[in-house]
Amino acid sequence: MEALSQADIALRLGAAIGFGALVGLERGYKQHRAGFRTHLLIALAAALFTIVSTEGFGGGDPSRVGAQIVSGIGFLGAGAILQLKAGARGLTTAASIWTAAGLGMAAGAGLYFLGAVAGAMALVVLTLMRPISTWLAALELRRHLLRDRTATTDRAP
Repeated sequence: MEALSQADIALRLGAAIGFGALVGLERGYKQHRAGFRTHLLIALAAALFTIVSTEGFGGGDPSRVGAQIVSGIGFLGAGAILQLKAGARGLTTAASIWTAAGLGMAAGAGLYFLGAVAGAMALVVLTLMRPISTWLAALELRRHLLRDRTATTDRAP
């Protein structure tokens, strides 16, 4: 297998930054703890690890490094989740961190179309699907309020 040229390495790292920006822009705009720069760096690091695993270790298994990226990002994502009495907060941020790593891995592997399509889909999920998520949460709240009201009415003398 032929080694990557410096231009191809720069292209892959640049693509990782671009893909990370797709997710990071929305997270930064919404003022989440893991925002624009965080997502760019995660995607860049994942691409860097992917390139190093394919180019730096002759004869090794690059999928092993990919598996470790996924595991490591899991710990980073877990740090973004806050456990509250009413439930958990930060799950979407954790998922976007994981997505940024996947986008970086795609760029690092030279799978530009995959990264671009997945990045666009992530942006759609984070922006256009938000109203649906809000609507579903409102339905759930109404259901709980009705259930509580019915339970209180049933106990009245």
